[in-house]
Amino acid sequence: MKKIKYFYNTHTLRYEKVVTPLRVKILRIFAFIATAIVTAVIIVLIAFQYIQSPNEKRLNQQNQDLVDEYVIMQQQVQQLQQKVGELERRDNNVYRAIFESSPIPDSARLTEMAKNKEIKLVQSMSKEQLVSSMTKQLNDLALRIAYQSKSYNDIDGMIKNKQKLLAAIPSIQPVSNKDLTRIASGFGSRIDPIYKSRHFHAGLDFTAPTGTPIYATADGVIKEAGFSTGGFGNHVVVNHGYGYETVYGHMYRVKATVGQAVKRGEVIGYVGSTGKSTGPHCHYEVHRNGIAVDPVYYFYNDLSPEQFDRILKISGAQNQSFD
Repeated sequence: MKKIKYFYNTHTLRYEKVVTPLRVKILRIFAFIATAIVTAVIIVLIAFQYIQSPNEKRLNQQNQDLVDEYVIMQQQVQQLQQKVGELERRDNNVYRAIFESSPIPDSARLTEMAKNKEIKLVQSMSKEQLVSSMTKQLNDLALRIAYQSKSYNDIDGMIKNKQKLLAAIPSIQPVSNKDLTRIASGFGSRIDPIYKSRHFHAGLDFTAPTGTPIYATADGVIKEAGFSTGGFGNHVVVNHGYGYETVYGHMYRVKATVGQAVKRGEVIGYVGSTGKSTGPHCHYEVHRNGIAVDPVYYFYNDLSPEQFDRILKISGAQNQSFD
């Protein structure tokens, strides 16, 4: 039962019933509703500020998982960067040094400063940028690996060229000379056997019985093969490439033919005494870039240090040449 309220009216000196006007009732109702709404909003704001919804919890957990995965991937990328950096250093300091090739300039690769700057930049990025940042790092790493792969392909080519170069350099004696007794005349100023005057002897004379095999001292292609009116008689000239040529003179018989490819140690003719010669021997010359050089320095493939020292003394003797 609703309570009825009274108040004492001093004018009428009577107790009268309290009557609330409709306007006041309406205002009170609006005030209550407004207060309730404001209170509800405040409660909701506080709840959203400090209490996560299930969806927010799920999203935050996904973000945390992404961060954890990014940290792991970042560590893997750094390990790969260290390995690539080591490969780059080995490429410059070892492999290219062996083949006397210029190192790849740092401008062609990411410098250490640029790599450090990139890492610092990634560390300052927001979570939303992690995926794109990691993609960029992986792309950069892929480019460096591709460039390094190309460099190793170049080195592989250098190895093949180096093998060809080593095969093209004269490195054995043109006739069998195990006891080192067959060098009769060396490189340099020698007495001409016919004119008895000094002249420049551009090779070595190897004495041997007629018919003794003469070997190509390196891989190459026969440039000349046949009789020469210049004094070498039956002779062979081998073009080895890389600026090297060898000459074999005074043969009894020529076995090789012009244009024929020969290997080191292959028989190209036989010792004789044709042309300007005073006895059976093989006159042997080595030319590098068109200039005759002392052949004695191109016997390193079949001589020990002691044998080389001995043959050096023999070839240096100031005696008479055979041609």
